[in-house]
Formats: sequence, structure tokens, C-alpha cells
Amino acid sequence: MTTLPHFNPDDDVDPLPAAVADLRARIAAADAVLFCTPEYAGALPGSFKNLLDWTVGGPEMYGRPVAWVNASASPARAAKAHESLETVLRTIHADVVSEACRHVAVSRDRVVDGLVADPAARAGIAGVLGTLAAYALARTEWDPASARSD
Repeated sequence: MTTLPHFNPDDDVDPLPAAVADLRARIAAADAVLFCTPEYAGALPGSFKNLLDWTVGGPEMYGRPVAWVNASASPARAAKAHESLETVLRTIHADVVSEACRHVAVSRDRVVDGLVADPAARAGIAGVLGTLAAYALARTEWDPASARSD
């Protein structure tokens, strides 16, 4: 979301900036959230961290099933970004579905017009989605409002 303003905790009050309200509404409507982020300079990209910062003040991520996929050619790529992402997600009490977090090898030449063209990589990503979806479906009784303890 390129329209998100720079995070400032003083601005995390009603009425929220429109892009922030939209982000939080989309998260609230989701049964689960899957992240795929590159690593930049050994960490999460700043704009992505900004998006995560905007989720801290609302209840939408609390208890929400989440996972990530590393879709790069190297299993070591984005390892530090995913380590940092897990720290942030656990700090905001998202429900990290570890069995759905995995590396799926995708070389750049196998991405055509923004789509993964490699059948094995597509199957790996589908497996991640299937694992996360099955976990979320098994929690149909989950109510984020009742899960929050503070």
C-alpha cells in the first residue's frame, strides 16, 4: 500500500487516515494473512515495516492466523527479514502458524509478468496456502473480540 502515511503513534487515533482504515478493514475481513516480503539491507523493507506499525494500534491482527512464504531462489534469502517479521507478529499477538511458514524456491526467470511460472513453485505456494487455510478453517469458532485480554 503505497498510500500509507509514515507511521506516527500520535496519528493512530480516530479518524484514522483513509489508507490505514482500509488496511485494518481488510485485515479484519480476512480469515488469515499470508506475508511474502523481500529482505532489504538485512532487514524488513522500511515501507513494509511501516505497514506493520500501522497494525499495532488496532485489534485486527490480535490472534489472527498468519504465515509467510520466502519465494526466492535461495533458502537463505530473506531469512533475517522473516526473523524480524516473526518478532513483530508475535509482539502484536498474531497467531503465527509455523507449519505454514516456509521457503519455496523461485528463480527470477520463472516469474513472468508478476506470476510464478514454475509448476513446482506454484505447488509449494499452494501448499502454504492450503496449510494456512486449513488452520484458519479449524478455528471457525475464533472470535478476535473475545480473544483479546487487555
